[in-house]
Amino acid sequence: MGLREFGYLFLSILFSVAGQIFLKLGAIKLAKISASSIIGRIIEIFLTPELIIGLGCYGLGAIAYILLLTKVDLSMAAPAVSLVYVFSVLLGYFLFKETIPISRGLGLGFIIFGVILVTWR
Repeated sequence: MGLREFGYLFLSILFSVAGQIFLKLGAIKLAKISASSIIGRIIEIFLTPELIIGLGCYGLGAIAYILLLTKVDLSMAAPAVSLVYVFSVLLGYFLFKETIPISRGLGLGFIIFGVILVTWR
């Protein structure tokens, strides 16, 4: 994977993780809103800026991923993008004070090791 491909991978991961963080922030805000109907709830989703930003970040991450797929095999790109899970869990810990049980920590270690194995030349 060259520098350009790494850049696409980095942007895809960055925007995807940002999308997850903004969706969580929006969900926290949305939980405080008590719309009485499903239609009201859907309208609130579209009126919550954090959720719109989160969806936009996901879109940008998808564009970067598509550009990555023009340069590398799916069998390399898909596992590499799984690093989104690792960074999301870590940011959940630091930003939202979520716990990371030992089993989840081990799982993250396996993901990192797997990405190294798949992308190693």
